[in-house]
Amino acid sequence: MKSEAPSPRPSPQRGEGVPENPRPRRGRGQGEGVQGEGVQGEGVTIGVDVGGTTVAAGLVAADGRVLEHHQAPTHARGPGTALDTIGELLEQLCEQARARGVTVTGVGIGVPGIVDAERGTVGVDIHYAPELARAPLGAMLGARLGVPVFVDNDVNALALAEWTWGAGRGARSLVMLALGTGVGGGIILDGRLHRGQSGFGGELGHVPIDFDGPPCICGGRGCLKAYVSGTDIALRAGERLGRPVGAPEVFRLAADGDAAADAVVEEVCTALGAGLAIIVNGLNPERVLLAGSVAKSLRPLEARLRAALARYAFAEALRATHLEILTLDKDATVRGGAALVHYETERRRPTTS
Repeated sequence: MKSEAPSPRPSPQRGEGVPENPRPRRGRGQGEGVQGEGVQGEGVTIGVDVGGTTVAAGLVAADGRVLEHHQAPTHARGPGTALDTIGELLEQLCEQARARGVTVTGVGIGVPGIVDAERGTVGVDIHYAPELARAPLGAMLGARLGVPVFVDNDVNALALAEWTWGAGRGARSLVMLALGTGVGGGIILDGRLHRGQSGFGGELGHVPIDFDGPPCICGGRGCLKAYVSGTDIALRAGERLGRPVGAPEVFRLAADGDAAADAVVEEVCTALGAGLAIIVNGLNPERVLLAGSVAKSLRPLEARLRAALARYAFAEALRATHLEILTLDKDATVRGGAALVHYETERRRPTTS
């Protein structure tokens, strides 16, 4: 997810000569097996997803198939050791690539925070792995591995993966909203990833939907995240139920008829409907994709969510937008890093006049 409390930093230098719609060769995608046929002698990429508890990494073929998938606790060696975990997984996967007779052509890393993607440097707000703040991951790991290493926000990477191989394939514009412990977003407009002037593009969890709403961790009030993140759902439900409760249990209790839990779920649907209307009305994308643990819990409530969205969105804009709640497999996050490699390789390729 994107950083919970972003703070300003210098703007990255934007590249020039960017192709309008850089896309890798596509194939079956969606991880239909881990067989190595059709990749021997070809290049593969490594995708890495850095989470607060787990780092996942995998070898990914050009068609999106994940050939190897490994993960380890982010701080397996103790607090402050996320970089060690990342490095060990990368070395393990490079060794497996050699054993398969394939060449690693690049590494893509998604982190839960603001990133200077041009320089491959992590920003200051990365709460789940604070030791990575200001780390020039791209340069550090690129020198260590001898291949290009690209770094971006994790939801930006996930949006690229779905645009390249998944539910966003073929779209010129899409918005990915990841609803889990926090809330993050990734935006693709006119065939390009929209990062914004200083990397904050996609911070949709912090759009205010209620001027008098609850305080948010970012310092604002009434942010979308304060209503729809798993953390905040659990907090509000716990206050009403008088005991600690997790977000998945809140949805189960509501389905079983618990009035207090259902009131919280109704707030989630209403707030998310308003937040999605901001996206539909303001960006008018072809597709809006919802992912994450909270999105999974919302699947049985899709009609309820759509009704809330319809109350706030322009009808014509909504008719033009395809909304889909995704159920992603364990390989989805590592595909994000791989898609980042393909996107950045094409984006930075010199153009001929």
